[in-house]
Amino acid sequence: MTMTMTDTTDSGEPGTTAISSVPTVTVVVPTYHEVENLPHLVARLQLVRSAGAFELELILMDDDSRDGSAELVASLGAPWVRLVTRKVNRGLSYAVLDGLKLSTRDLLVVMDADLSHPPEKIPEMLAAVLNGADVAVGSRFAEGGTTADDWGLFRWLNSRVATLLAFPLTSVSDPMSGFFAMRRSTFMSGQDFNPVGYKILLELIIKCRSKLVVDVPIHFDNRRYGESKLSFREQLRYVQHLRRLYIYKYGTWSHLVQFLLVGVSGLAINLLALTALLAAGFPEKTAIAGAIVISMLWNFFLNRRFSFSYARERSIVKQFIGFVAACSIGAIVNYFTTVSLWNIIHYKQLAAIVGVLAGTFFNFAANRFVIFRIKHIKA
Repeated sequence: MTMTMTDTTDSGEPGTTAISSVPTVTVVVPTYHEVENLPHLVARLQLVRSAGAFELELILMDDDSRDGSAELVASLGAPWVRLVTRKVNRGLSYAVLDGLKLSTRDLLVVMDADLSHPPEKIPEMLAAVLNGADVAVGSRFAEGGTTADDWGLFRWLNSRVATLLAFPLTSVSDPMSGFFAMRRSTFMSGQDFNPVGYKILLELIIKCRSKLVVDVPIHFDNRRYGESKLSFREQLRYVQHLRRLYIYKYGTWSHLVQFLLVGVSGLAINLLALTALLAAGFPEKTAIAGAIVISMLWNFFLNRRFSFSYARERSIVKQFIGFVAACSIGAIVNYFTTVSLWNIIHYKQLAAIVGVLAGTFFNFAANRFVIFRIKHIKA
């Protein structure tokens, strides 16, 4: 990572930390074109710092804004404020990770530069961490939390849906929050960081294996100056990030869920294709066969793209042949399972359901562990 540091830490020497009897804190703030907000942010953090409960430094991780931020920080003459100019691998999540890695202090805080997060809540969040929490999250949606009055329905609904999607990963009330605190030792215990997009909190909760995550209610204000970085593209990246975390946390079960969802979509495609082919005048047997082929192609490409995406670099022809073979054998498993239960189970439909499940699980196992298996290569 190429970066430039502006100013020094409390002792006046770069990379050193002054000796203190109070807990030491690094506040990491990712920035990009936030020069108008920085004086206000620094002033409010100075008030928190002046209270004396914590020895606090601020590290601004700037993605080469070239908007005067570096010059502004230099003009402040505040030795507890540093600005790091990042030239490569830019993006909010990696800016935060790089900033956290730079810290040598006991406690870490991450917040936005746009003044939507109240610095005055930092002592309360740090107290929660010192009392045993792995992560303390500044939450808009916890009891006592609020948002600006002009939040529209779409923005509120967007946050709620995003929270619901993350629920299997964490029960925290505001997983979209960019305002949180943790011990440096907790962060250092994490591994395999691979974030996508701008929501780094979930990455840290999962990869640092945080068990006790505490909500601290905050008032989430509107951005004071500048423009929001949130876009539809970033929302899609959030979904991509969730998928990575599901796979990381749940492994094979996550692949199975994706496989089943693709199967359900394939059933819909089969019915649509059958209807379309019959409407086009194709003979019934031809339409049925055509619908099966179309749905099988659909399932193959979706499973290759999503369920078993780690295997996309391998031969698509070999994978397709294996996929068709596995599905064919799965159909045979389905048939014989159903037949064997036909005279045992009173409700014939239940026998058919068991047969379908047996065939489906065979298909998944064959695809997961044979066709799209993970290759382990020794160095």
